[in-house]
Amino acid sequence: MGNHPSEPGLNMGNNPSRPGLKLGKILSDADITELSVLSGFTPEKVREWHAGFIKDCPSGKLNKKKFVEVYKQFYPTGKAEKFCEYIFRAFDNDSSGSIDFCEFLIAISITAQEEPKKKLEWAFSMYDIDRNGFIEKKEMKKIMEAIFDLLGEEKKGTNTPQLKVDQIFTRMDVNGDGKLSKDEFISGCLQDDYLRRLLAPSAS
Repeated sequence: MGNHPSEPGLNMGNNPSRPGLKLGKILSDADITELSVLSGFTPEKVREWHAGFIKDCPSGKLNKKKFVEVYKQFYPTGKAEKFCEYIFRAFDNDSSGSIDFCEFLIAISITAQEEPKKKLEWAFSMYDIDRNGFIEKKEMKKIMEAIFDLLGEEKKGTNTPQLKVDQIFTRMDVNGDGKLSKDEFISGCLQDDYLRRLLAPSAS
């Protein structure tokens, strides 16, 4: 689906989709312009991604299996399947089991970009599996296990997903309620480069 994007921007707040943007197999100039603004990609790059998307997904919808197959190419080392499944879930807002081109483009844009705060806002939505506005330890442990696989980390001794989660909550859970709010998560990551790199791995 085209080459890996380079440092796109992002101008769409916290919502990874754009309600009302209905895309067909052929994009109008207005569609191209809006997608370019949403994703930060140039109009030419949007057209390139769309051509590849429609070629691979003639229906205009990308299911989880195909998404993981495409997306794991951005993480050539380690086992990326499980992590990519969580990425897919974060962008499948209506839990339909598929995402459209707009959602796909935004997913690529967010995970490839360099601006920490916007990337962390997306990462929070991925960790908040039940979408209740907080990250609980059991949720973070599931994602942490996927990150260990993604990075090829050995799970033994003092280096296990559970211990990492305990350490993260010790640092981030400011009010001690056993769960992380979005503010606690983002603030904690912005103050700690190691946690930011660990909790929001960049596509390579």
